[in-house]
This record gives sequence, structure tokens and C-alpha cells, in this order.
Amino acid sequence: MLFGFFLGRKSALTIAATTFVTSIILFTASLNWLDPEIANLQPVLNSWWLLVHVSIIVASYGPLTLGMILGIFSLFLILFTNEQNKKKMEINIKEITIINEMAVTVGLIMLTIGNFLGGMWANESWGRYWGWDPKETWALISIMIYAFVLHMRLIPGLRGRYTFNLWTVISYFSIMMTYFGVNFYLSGLHSYASGDQVITPNSVFYSIGFIAILGTISWFKYKKYYKK
Repeated sequence: MLFGFFLGRKSALTIAATTFVTSIILFTASLNWLDPEIANLQPVLNSWWLLVHVSIIVASYGPLTLGMILGIFSLFLILFTNEQNKKKMEINIKEITIINEMAVTVGLIMLTIGNFLGGMWANESWGRYWGWDPKETWALISIMIYAFVLHMRLIPGLRGRYTFNLWTVISYFSIMMTYFGVNFYLSGLHSYASGDQVITPNSVFYSIGFIAILGTISWFKYKKYYKK
């Protein structure tokens, strides 16, 4: 919510996206009561680094999630572009893309800092800074993906507001894999739920299909009205 108010001072769509992201986060937090089990923390989690490392990492998901929502907004604006509203839509798309780039930049910086602090915690707990654990590796993959997205504007064939906004949406799947997928699908020092039954939610397949359809249709509209 803080990032949304800061980045969306002149954009009503950004405030709308922030409202959606904040409501989803609060809803997820409210699910905490579903598990009434109270147990002792694992020794490795009983550390001051838990507050620092996890807080910064999870805080970075805020602007990255905002970037994903703004990317979807931009694709919808491209999708609904026609000859009558092209000028107004182009201004809105340009505005959202700038704010999206700011949000992703902040999120990437925080994610990188949090990853380095995780190395400090790992050295204190396990005696090494880096061990190619699945959670560590996927955090690095997420950093590299978002770094690539921010640098795509330097590659002639990948420049464009459509490409940038689409990839801020696609890249978010790496965050979901880092945050949720590693815990269930891979085994490692961070996989605290690796013994549970793995059930892939249908929402994952729906999300992939939704992005594929939206990205494809909006590409034809972008090619028709914006691509030069």
C-alpha cells in the first residue's frame, strides 16, 4: 500500500491496482487462523535474521506484485484500443509503463538486498554463504529474470511497452515458484513442507491460459495501433 501511494500519486489506475494487491495480501494474512497448531520453531528459524531477511524479501514482493497488476492493466488497455480512444489510451499506457518500471526497479533492488542478507543468515546458521539450495537458486533466478526485464529496453528487438508489460506479468511466475513452489516441489533446507502431498491448484493452469490469451490478443492490437 505504501509503494502504491508513493508511485500512484498521479495515476488513478495505480491506486486501483494497489487496492487490489493490498486486499489480496490482507486476505491471505487472514487465513492464518486456519492452522491452529502451535509448535516450537525450528532452531534455524529462531534467529534475528528471520525478521530482517524475510521482511525485506517479502516486502520486495509488494512492488513486484504491483508491477504484475499494472502489466495486466496495460495489456487490457492495449486490448480495448480503437481509432476513437487511441490517443487517450496511449497516454495511459505510457503512464502505467513508467510507474511499472519504477515499481519493478524498487522490487528488484529489495529482492537483491534480501538475497544477500539471506547469505549472511546462511553463513551464521549453516557455515556457508551459498549452497545452491533450491530456494536460494530460485531467488537468484528471479533476480536474473527481473534484471533482464529491466534491461530489455537496451535490446532493439525487445523494446516496447507491450513487451515490457507482458514480461512483468510472466516474470511474476518466478516469484510464485520461489515463494510457494520450492516448498512443495523441491527438497532442500528451505523446503519446510516438502513432506506434504503436492497438489497443483487449478488456478495455476487458469492463470497461464489467461496470460497466454490476453498476451496474444493484445499483441495483435498493439501491432495494429502502436507498433511502428
